[in-house]
Amino acid sequence: MAKIIGLPKLSPTMDEGVLVAWAKKEGDTIEVDELLAEVETDKATVEFRSFDRGVLLKILAPEGTTLKLDQPVAIVGKEGEDIAELLERAKSGGGTPAQAPAPKGEAASQAAPAEPAEKEKAEAPAPSREGERVLASPLVRRLARERSLDLSGVEGSGPRGRVIMRDLEKLESKPAPAAAKASATREAPERVPMSSMRKTIARRLSESKREIPHYYLVVDVDAEALVEARAEVNRFLEGEGVKVSINDFVLKAAALALRQVPEVNSSLDGDTIFRHRVVDISVAVAIPDGLVTPVLRDVDRLSLSEINRGVAELAKKAKDKKLRPDDLEGGTFSVSNLGMYGIDEFSAVINPPQAAILAVSAVREEPVVRHGMVAPGKRMKLTLSCDHRVVDGAVGAQFLRVLRQLLERPVRLLA
Repeated sequence: MAKIIGLPKLSPTMDEGVLVAWAKKEGDTIEVDELLAEVETDKATVEFRSFDRGVLLKILAPEGTTLKLDQPVAIVGKEGEDIAELLERAKSGGGTPAQAPAPKGEAASQAAPAEPAEKEKAEAPAPSREGERVLASPLVRRLARERSLDLSGVEGSGPRGRVIMRDLEKLESKPAPAAAKASATREAPERVPMSSMRKTIARRLSESKREIPHYYLVVDVDAEALVEARAEVNRFLEGEGVKVSINDFVLKAAALALRQVPEVNSSLDGDTIFRHRVVDISVAVAIPDGLVTPVLRDVDRLSLSEINRGVAELAKKAKDKKLRPDDLEGGTFSVSNLGMYGIDEFSAVINPPQAAILAVSAVREEPVVRHGMVAPGKRMKLTLSCDHRVVDGAVGAQFLRVLRQLLERPVRLLA
């Protein structure tokens, strides 16, 4: 018997998804666990596999459609089945196409009121423009300023003669005097719709800053020995296709520090604090759609070269949109490094339900005092953001002290 297939929950925090691409077309036979489509969730682009066997009779959600959970995406059944009743039922739960920057001419229709403009004009005559303020929304006024358009003589087609987007587009399409053309040098802003991932990032970070009592601890690390150790390790690994980074040393040192100060390796769920017995570090990776935090497992047990390979693999999967839900779940602590961008100091937002995140800045060259004398040196700032409900100030300070000791004597990370 034919049935409607809805969008399943493909990640624990997912509440909607964008259907990126269909792997099957109407009329194709499908098997259980066979790839049906790719869906962009709040965390990554993941595979949507079939739970049923049959024929794909009808695709209800075209590529690019934004769907809520359980919203109809397709009808599956036996070849030749009558699906008219199912199509009618699916109409009430159809998806909404993901918004894209509207072509010039469509923007007006999107912003126009649902009521016919002609009816509004008939019911309420346009007000006089002499000595009166033009009726228009703040958005229309701002766009008019950006496009150097004069609204004073525009007869609005909205309620009570209000100037709406449709009128703005008509005004812009009129030939402008030469002087006006010469002065109209500013371009309209580009409208970029938020992806599902970006929406989730915005929501989760807002919740984090609003609900978690952040506080910040900063240490300045002597990075001279760290830079030398990295150079020595890379000389040793030359020819193996591995070149460890400062970030690899930081991840290893953070993992060992979490073993010594396990209170920081915690998460909060309601009124329960979980002290984790594994060290799984979420590593912040920037991609065009936003920031993802894939998880490197058992970092305290990995060598520097294993950490390097693991981070590189996760970063590649993130940029190729091949991360699986289990690549993104279960982190016990986070590290965000902006050192490669030359950032001297920053504070990161906690990734809930974790209790802390470490922000890593650039290694900088500056004069330092050694044995009472000024000499060239290398320094690096680390900032720990802590959830004060879980990690007390003294505990966070103890963690940073251990971390600094490990980084300033990096030979201990090679044992």
